[in-house]
Amino acid sequence: MKKWLLLGTLLFFLLIVAIIISADADQLPDFLDRLYQFPGGDKVGHFILYGILSFLLNTSALTLFSKRDPARLVPTVSLLLSIMIGLEEWSQSLFPARTMSITDLMASYAGVTLFAYLAWYFNNRQITRGM
Repeated sequence: MKKWLLLGTLLFFLLIVAIIISADADQLPDFLDRLYQFPGGDKVGHFILYGILSFLLNTSALTLFSKRDPARLVPTVSLLLSIMIGLEEWSQSLFPARTMSITDLMASYAGVTLFAYLAWYFNNRQITRGM
């Protein structure tokens, strides 16, 4: 189970990196471009994609470091992810095809926060059931 969780987390991370690289190069595939064409679609994309990544990273961390205090581990993982997301959002100002957006950043942070809580919640629920 651990191996599949880690592999899934890595693959999802690489998917997001590929999306970022293609957006920076102004080469997003048409289906992704169309996916965001409804009002607020970009914000929803940030919320869901970074939320899923937060869930996977936090679940992986809670699985790998099960002896550590989840109340410290989840905020630490989420803060590190948030810093990386902030740097990526800022880096958009360096590419002519991209626009840095505080609302995109806030949607990303909201996704990280909610999905980190869900990872923590499901981890605690699993521990409680296992006892």
